[in-house]
Amino acid sequence: MGKVALEGMEFHAYHGVFTEENKLGNRFTVDIHVETDFKKAMLNDKLGDTVDYVVLYKIAQSHMQEPVKLLEHLAHLMIKDIRTAFPDIKSVSITIKKHNPALGGVVNYSVVTVTYPDDYE
Repeated sequence: MGKVALEGMEFHAYHGVFTEENKLGNRFTVDIHVETDFKKAMLNDKLGDTVDYVVLYKIAQSHMQEPVKLLEHLAHLMIKDIRTAFPDIKSVSITIKKHNPALGGVVNYSVVTVTYPDDYE
């Protein structure tokens, strides 16, 4: 077993409940952690035997471009596509941070983490 991760992916996106968030957008950071079996990849040295970082990045990037209201829903959509792309994974965890959320005070970021299989289905 092993873990593949992409941490600190940054995007400017338009997710949120408030009209201002949808117009101005905000900075977001996304982390993806995937647990999978590395045996074949370790023995064969073939990208097809593991989780491809490029595919993970493209999934995150694609979903960050489509505005949604809730970060929980956004993480769910990413997990759904990751599970489709890599059906043999054991677990996946998505953390999304919204920098400087519009809460009326100083807050570095709001954070949502969704994990499959624990929080999912």
